[in-house]
Amino acid sequence: MAPELLAPAGDWAALKAAVASGADAVYFGVEAFNARQRAENFRIAELPELMQWLHERQVRGFLAFNVLVFSDELERAAALLLAADRAGVDAVIVQDVGLCRLARSLVPDLALHGSTQMSITSAAGVAQAAALGCERVVLARELALTDLERLQQQLVQRHVAMPLEVFVHGAL
Repeated sequence: MAPELLAPAGDWAALKAAVASGADAVYFGVEAFNARQRAENFRIAELPELMQWLHERQVRGFLAFNVLVFSDELERAAALLLAADRAGVDAVIVQDVGLCRLARSLVPDLALHGSTQMSITSAAGVAQAAALGCERVVLARELALTDLERLQQQLVQRHVAMPLEVFVHGAL
């Protein structure tokens, strides 16, 4: 499998720069439920336009939904999942186990990616994310190359096939 270049985008200027620079996909947040609440984010209402713009350029868009969701937030979380699905978001990057289950029941065709906030460092963690419906896992940032090699061997031994994603430039 060829590597995919995934870049962050917090606003239209960053989105356009990422695409112009060759990103295969971008990840972004909206005004709620992402770990970059203090950073610039898109609005939920912009999702259809944003995804149409990306898809016209053959670029995928992943919505960062990478925080824990509390009981009193479930209705708003469900509304965001439905909006993401309607807008054609290619995947939702999730941290919360309960959100994975909610997504599988509400929007079963919407792809889920396990966020680095899940702190997955082992084949067991990858298998758990797969059981929750994740189609990709973003591994914990603190893993070294030797850890990645060990994890890949463990996945082969367990017969678990899962695309893995790693940060190659820290949190910048």
